[in-house]
Amino acid sequence: MLTVLPIRYVSDVQACREFYAGLGLEFDEDASVNVWAQLSADAGAVGLHDFSVSKGRPAGSVELGFATDEKLEVVASRLRERGYDYEIFDEDFGRSLRVVDPDGVTIQIQEIDMDVARSSESALARTKGE
Repeated sequence: MLTVLPIRYVSDVQACREFYAGLGLEFDEDASVNVWAQLSADAGAVGLHDFSVSKGRPAGSVELGFATDEKLEVVASRLRERGYDYEIFDEDFGRSLRVVDPDGVTIQIQEIDMDVARSSESALARTKGE
């Protein structure tokens, strides 16, 4: 199985390692050195989103995001314990938590509800006249 491993260039490896551990990723000491820390999740993926319904994100932009099967409140609790502020939003696909990492990059954690996503897709199709 392949796992998506985006490379995030950071100014402080240790601070970012602590941050991503707060999201629930596991530090892999065997795959890490002083200038590189590898953290693993159960699996990885990539999402393709039509920019015209993305609430302002331009075509070609990329956002670092994760999907979770945990409740966002569990993720939020870990972040709060480590001193990170976050916001939880109702989205067209369920809910998301947004938090800013130590370098100022916004990270999105998604709690996907396919019933919500499907009904939203239907609403968008009617809006577009389909």
